[in-house]
Amino acid sequence: MNALLLDYLPIVVFIGISLVIVLGLMVAPFLLAHKNPDAEKLSAYECGFNAFDDARMKFDVRFYLISILFIIFDLEVSFLFPWAAAFGEIGLFGFWSMMVFLGVLTIGFVYEWKKGALEWD
Repeated sequence: MNALLLDYLPIVVFIGISLVIVLGLMVAPFLLAHKNPDAEKLSAYECGFNAFDDARMKFDVRFYLISILFIIFDLEVSFLFPWAAAFGEIGLFGFWSMMVFLGVLTIGFVYEWKKGALEWD
């Protein structure tokens, strides 16, 4: 039984060290950080102007459409990496199947472009 517990000792040590590091990193800002906020530090910084409306205001649907299109094209481009890595082994069938995939992707992109989904009028 002792031999079995000794096999798990590195895992217990790893978890213990990681907990000490995590707790240290969570407590350190409270002990080391300066606590003198001023007006500049508390001002709006991301958009450049102060909030002037309700946080529940409606966004234009174009924001969501662009984000969805970005995710779709980003994911489909990620399919190209394993294809390129295995390009020598996939043969002619793999090549033409990827060309069909890219063709469908291009047709979708042209359709979105023609419909004006990418315009910011």
